[in-house]
Amino acid sequence: MVTRRAVIAFGVVVFAAGASAQEPGPFPAPKTEPPIVTAGKTNADAPSDAIVLFNGKDLSRWRAQDGAAAKWNVRDGYVEVAPGSGDISTSDKFGDVQLHIEWATPSVVKGEGQERGNSGVFLMGRYEVQVLDSYDNKTYYHGQAGAVYKQHAPLVNASRKPGEWQTYDIVFHAPRFDEQGKVIDRARVTVLHNGVLIQNNVEIYGITYNDRPALYIAHPADESLRLQDHGNPVRYRNIWIRRL
Repeated sequence: MVTRRAVIAFGVVVFAAGASAQEPGPFPAPKTEPPIVTAGKTNADAPSDAIVLFNGKDLSRWRAQDGAAAKWNVRDGYVEVAPGSGDISTSDKFGDVQLHIEWATPSVVKGEGQERGNSGVFLMGRYEVQVLDSYDNKTYYHGQAGAVYKQHAPLVNASRKPGEWQTYDIVFHAPRFDEQGKVIDRARVTVLHNGVLIQNNVEIYGITYNDRPALYIAHPADESLRLQDHGNPVRYRNIWIRRL
């Protein structure tokens, strides 16, 4: 007669034998040590593996939309939109990135809604994180500062007063397309505005058009970062980026 205690003991032996045949832990050991990156002295400072896109001195890493030299105004460590000169884009191209960028809308308030301190950060030249003076300034919910334009409103409004410097820290994952050009993984973005989480790994539905529904159109795995000339003298400084 087989007792209950014997059955339990047999089960423990079998389990132990099976466990000993498996790997010692649930996760495989890393094949290489993580590379060493020296962090900046502050969160705003570029880490050692970052590409500094604007150093406060020149626009050598930027170009106009026609490929000519960028025509925005550089002074006192920042670059300011020259209204009517057009958007500027990086000469370098990127896919998945971590981006740090600081910006300030005009201290003298003019206009309201979308006409007040409007610009934009276009990841891969297509997917916009809105720049706007959203301090005591009403506009449509997915068009204010920190919005994924016309797609996702920010979780909160973390805007500072007009003229004050603000920061975006952005983690962006580029979309993936199959051989037929169909999107198989949509882009995703996380945004911190002045250190406050405002976009939490949200899915981007396609190009952030202002006048039509979002749509994915296949494009290369690496594309330029673009800053928008929307007719307002918005300022930028301390722009750096890391490839992920």
